[in-house]
Amino acid sequence: MGEKRPITLIVPFPAGGPSDALARAVAQGMSIPLQQPIVVENIGGASGTIGLTKLARSAPDGYTFGFGTVGTHVANAALYRKLPYDPLADFEPIGLAGTAPTMLVARPSLPASSLPDFVAYAVANRAKATYGSAGVGSISHFACVILLSALKQNITHVPYRGVAPAINDLMGGHIDVMCDQSTTALLQVTGGKIKALAVLTDQRLAQVPDVATAASFGYGDVNIRSWNALFAPRDTPVPIVGRLNDALRAAVADADLRRRMQAVGVDLPAPDHLTPRAVTELIALGLERDVPALRARGEYRLKGAA
Repeated sequence: MGEKRPITLIVPFPAGGPSDALARAVAQGMSIPLQQPIVVENIGGASGTIGLTKLARSAPDGYTFGFGTVGTHVANAALYRKLPYDPLADFEPIGLAGTAPTMLVARPSLPASSLPDFVAYAVANRAKATYGSAGVGSISHFACVILLSALKQNITHVPYRGVAPAINDLMGGHIDVMCDQSTTALLQVTGGKIKALAVLTDQRLAQVPDVATAASFGYGDVNIRSWNALFAPRDTPVPIVGRLNDALRAAVADADLRRRMQAVGVDLPAPDHLTPRAVTELIALGLERDVPALRARGEYRLKGAA
């Protein structure tokens, strides 16, 4: 990183999504202490595996790093029989960039206003009840599979190509529910276009304080957050990882960035979560706890090698 040439940040999703928005905000903030421009390169496809594979194979010189998520590092390990990268061994974690709580949201006409109401509806309408997602292996799919497993319910999955068409069909009443990130759900909930049945974490959201948590209804094990972290390729020297970590800390400490992210439901990490070890622990926990739960569900079918 001695040369003052641009640094590439790989985002393994198309432009315009919640991870892309956070990545661009963080990249802008990091470029200031690094005194180098950071260029965001969106490489979507195959649930993020194409972009992550390119990152894993990049030179470990500090000029390429990337965004990874609970989807790319945990859910994909359940979705694919053989990933082209190892979620733990092929990357050097830099630090956590942000987390977003997930919410169970419903079409406006659904005869349910809480998580217990939804369970009763699912039991009574098992043959026709549906949940949508942004696609097989997406965060919204991952979250609903984990939730339905905890609720011991089986309803039909309707995958879409992205979160926007799924939300549109939810607003139109064509599907019953979604497990969506607060980053995309909050605007529609506060605008009255969909309704929130529960926050799928152990804390209520300040933006919708009247929406109860899953834990408050007796589902204490349901704590589903979408996390985003920064990674460098394996064997990137420790001093370079440290320099990128310092820049990340400076970016997320910015008061304006924190306000902007909080407004859309993103929680920027506290200092003790901004370590490479914290990211490794998140991945290890997901691989141990969530991957078996995902594979136990019939609708989370394994694909061939990515």
